[in-house]
Amino acid sequence: MKNEDKKKDIPSPEEFQKQLSDFMKQNFSGMGFSPFGGGASGNKESASGNDEETKQSSIEDLLKFDYRPKGVKAYLDRFVIQQDEAKKVLSVALCDHYHHVRLALEGKEAPNYAKQNIILVGPTGVGKTYLIRSVADLIGVPFVKADATKFSETGYVGSDVEDLIRELYRRSDNDLKRAQFGIVYLDEVDKIAMSQNSAGSRDVSGRGVQTNLLKLMEETDVSVRSPNDMASQIQAMMESQKGQKAASTINTKHVLFIVSGAFDGLEPIIRRRMSEATIGFASSRNGNQKEGEMLEQVQTKDFIEFGFEPEFVGRLPVRVVCNPLEVEDLFHILKTSEGSIIRQYEQDFAAYGIDILFKPDGLRRIAEMAVEEKTGARGLMTVCERVFRNFKYELPSSDVKRFEVTREVVDCPAEQLKKLLAEQSQKEREVAGKILDEFVARFEESHEIQMVIEEAGRRCLIDHSLTKGIPIRDLWLERFKDYQFGLKLIEQNTGQKKFIIDEAAAKDPDKRLSDWVVASYREKETLAENVDQKNPETE
Repeated sequence: MKNEDKKKDIPSPEEFQKQLSDFMKQNFSGMGFSPFGGGASGNKESASGNDEETKQSSIEDLLKFDYRPKGVKAYLDRFVIQQDEAKKVLSVALCDHYHHVRLALEGKEAPNYAKQNIILVGPTGVGKTYLIRSVADLIGVPFVKADATKFSETGYVGSDVEDLIRELYRRSDNDLKRAQFGIVYLDEVDKIAMSQNSAGSRDVSGRGVQTNLLKLMEETDVSVRSPNDMASQIQAMMESQKGQKAASTINTKHVLFIVSGAFDGLEPIIRRRMSEATIGFASSRNGNQKEGEMLEQVQTKDFIEFGFEPEFVGRLPVRVVCNPLEVEDLFHILKTSEGSIIRQYEQDFAAYGIDILFKPDGLRRIAEMAVEEKTGARGLMTVCERVFRNFKYELPSSDVKRFEVTREVVDCPAEQLKKLLAEQSQKEREVAGKILDEFVARFEESHEIQMVIEEAGRRCLIDHSLTKGIPIRDLWLERFKDYQFGLKLIEQNTGQKKFIIDEAAAKDPDKRLSDWVVASYREKETLAENVDQKNPETE
């Protein structure tokens, strides 16, 4: 059995390769790599090498923490539309937490302070992640986001829930003090609830994860080196050989934990509890409440019935409910939010020198279609990508420099794109026609010879210019470069001063000029013969 246990501890070749790859990326590819979602938190971290100054600055910021809940909410209002109640609750909880952190750093920590970990309830795409990331940016603390579904009771490929804390350490530039005041955001936590199966028994696959999270959310010490992570052990050995002090542990007492999920199935549990507790008119009124309003009535017993351990729910005293977004909400996100998706599309088209103008009716139509996706604000990206996909493909290679996004464009993008390109083509044809008129006018002025371009010839030249991408000026100069000499010769031979450029002449001007010159010589000979016949020589 001991040999079998040892074999289990030895990583497979695939696991070793992954661990070694992660180690190389983390230590030799800069600080941008991370196995966790979310990227950098914008917390004044720097890769410039001046780490001590950056770290000290961050701690000093926490020592000077003086935000007020109204100020935090006003900041969140810039990025997240609606969810006013959620923003109020978050603002109060976060201010309370980091004011306590400030007191702890000053040595004035309250002895019995209960950490205000938060549980966010709401459907996908309503701004849950955006809220937390924005707060982390404002406060300037390390931020880690991960999905609860990645974890199991025994961990996965050398990782477990403690790796959330180790990731805080990495994102704080390996500063233990900074890491101890970061934010851990765990999404899709509803997926680790112990749901009932069809037989009525509990599926306990998520219980172990809940249990492992308990000690992290309360207070524990986590080693910055995972004992099961070969990459961490290799790094520790390298640091030891260099004479560097071995890393210690991170205390989670002041790490703020925020968990979130859609919690599908929670609303019926709340509705059933409230229906059982009320009768008559009150019961009827509860039955007419919307889903968001019903979720605001959630209690601890509802989470327990949903499948969470009482101890786990107890570690999350602050409950925040985010409501589904309606058309008007999505419209305001597009129009006023600093993080609006339309800013991205403005930049995308501007890279090709194209100005895009979003009209109010176009934005509202995008919002209406996004609501039908039932993915919250994420639906805005889905709709925009579908609407503008072909515009992004076609317009950079066209001469279109500006277009407006109206309701018609959103409803019928293919038809409106075709119309836009046709309008642009018509404008190009009009400009090309004016250039041709300018050339023949200049030719007549310079050589006193008139050229008249028939409609068929004009169309032939412009079509070739647009199809081949040759400027009409270059095409004219290339095709008619010999005409000033040829036509002058014809004028000398026959006195002709007016020439018609028909379709045949436009397609093959050299052949037409050659035919005209040959014909002019024949005409000259005929005229000479006629003169000779009228005036016979006498001997």
